[in-house]
Amino acid sequence: MIDRRLLLSGVAAALGAATLSAKAETMKPDKTSIPDFDKWQLSEKEWKARLGDEAYAVLRKEATERPWTSPLNNEKRQGVYACAGCGYDLFKSEMKFDSGTGWPSFFDALPNALGKKTDFKLIVPRTEYHCARCGGHQGHVFNDGPSPTGLRYCNNGVALVFKAA
Repeated sequence: MIDRRLLLSGVAAALGAATLSAKAETMKPDKTSIPDFDKWQLSEKEWKARLGDEAYAVLRKEATERPWTSPLNNEKRQGVYACAGCGYDLFKSEMKFDSGTGWPSFFDALPNALGKKTDFKLIVPRTEYHCARCGGHQGHVFNDGPSPTGLRYCNNGVALVFKAA
């Protein structure tokens, strides 16, 4: 008779290995479509020197900022939201909407701007997204957004910079 704990730990290990393999594959950016890709492959020491503590925690360690703390929640001007790590354009202001969640939210992203992977940190799988150029963690995407996509890219404000038009 098979020990239930042994069986469950084996299944968990197999799922974990498959997930890690899938994560690595979905995060591989297409270097040919991303300007200055190699320039942004920095060491952790270089990232720490470049970013403040909160931005470093979010962009490089996949932390989440507290809701309602970002001034970008109230940004209404025309322009582009770019990665705070490398300046790569991620979202147009026309894609932004007020989700009521306390984080800047968008219903779509610019082409080739994001890499995605599955995140199991809260046990329930979520889709996490990163800047395609520098790999900086931005947030999670959910299927409860407005038309036309039905998506909600829930972004950490500290992971973004706004460039007015």
